[in-house]
Amino acid sequence: MIIPVRCFTCGKVIGHLWDPYIKRVKNGEDPGKVLDELGVTKPCCRRMFISHLELIDEIILYELKLTPKVRKKEEV
Repeated sequence: MIIPVRCFTCGKVIGHLWDPYIKRVKNGEDPGKVLDELGVTKPCCRRMFISHLELIDEIILYELKLTPKVRKKEEV
């Protein structure tokens, strides 16, 4: 969904690093080197970036499709 603000394991604030990370990786840079340069050195924090899936765009589509149906049922 959305990158968590803090690492689940150690609590380090990492949310602000997501945009620079994803932009650089999409430009073809190595994810490991990008994380090193951003100062993400702990394995737990690196896991948060490497394993994250951006699903919010897909979930919003279902919300937009389901919302009118729910409203019609409530009106009846």
